[in-house]
Amino acid sequence: MSNNIFNKAFFSKNIIYITFVLMVIGLSLFTDTFLSVTNFQNILRQSSMVGILALGMTYVIVASGIDLSVGSTMALSSCVAASFSTTLGTVWPLPVAILAGLAVGVVVGALNGYIVSYLKIVPFIATLGMQTAVRGLTLVYTSGRPVNALTPEYVAIGKSFTFGLPTPVIIFIVLAVVAWFVLAKTKYGRYLYAIGGNEKAALVSGLNVKKLKFSTYMLNGFVAAIAGIVLSARVAVGSPTAGEAYDLQAITAVVIGGTSNAGGTGGILPTIIGVLIIGVLNNGMDLLNISGYYQKVVTGLVILLAVIIDRKNINRNH
Repeated sequence: MSNNIFNKAFFSKNIIYITFVLMVIGLSLFTDTFLSVTNFQNILRQSSMVGILALGMTYVIVASGIDLSVGSTMALSSCVAASFSTTLGTVWPLPVAILAGLAVGVVVGALNGYIVSYLKIVPFIATLGMQTAVRGLTLVYTSGRPVNALTPEYVAIGKSFTFGLPTPVIIFIVLAVVAWFVLAKTKYGRYLYAIGGNEKAALVSGLNVKKLKFSTYMLNGFVAAIAGIVLSARVAVGSPTAGEAYDLQAITAVVIGGTSNAGGTGGILPTIIGVLIIGVLNNGMDLLNISGYYQKVVTGLVILLAVIIDRKNINRNH
């Protein structure tokens, strides 16, 4: 009896890791190119943007929030940064272009944080409104046209290789290590878990809940800006339509990784596995020549399954 309970507990705790391993084994058996170095580089490169977004989203969701505006933030940040690095106008030094894009992300994140934390607007509604507003602002800023003719230095951010890996992957790895350390090993991270677990108890214990929740949205905006800059550099264009559906993919990766949408649980490593599961799933379906229509069906079912598992875990804990 005790062994049976132990096995169930082990399976429940490690289900995402088991799922990932089974996916890799299955695709390696059914496809000839899945295990190639080139394909793995392709998976990592394609997953890096969603992965970067998912890191910031983990902080927000751990603190019992949600942010639907990160895709639009990506677009505006990337277009602003790209506009400072286009040869069709005044070319600014690369650090200036990057800082301009990052500043946009921080401002959008701060607005989200203020509306949610201080004005007490429901995060879903607040960030949904910001999603539309920022996307519209991006179209106004670019007049609905992409920002072309980017400098080679800017494009290198997305297309170059560092230590044998695509630079976007290196950026993702560095950010993941920092995000893991802060969330898992610092007081700030423990405070976020406390807020997500029981906001009233965290408030009574003396934590500045408003300030801490505000900081997660500002951090998320900053990370979304990084993802936007990397994406525009990779495709060599600042597009006002960039980042569409990226917000849902980031949220899906976080939830698949086991971070409860009710807050208080989860972590960076499970989020990374969630990102890789989505990346491997999409790559595998492409290699198996599955229609894009069916891919959407599968992706939707994966999201529903993740939410159902999350809901069961919440009910079990309560």
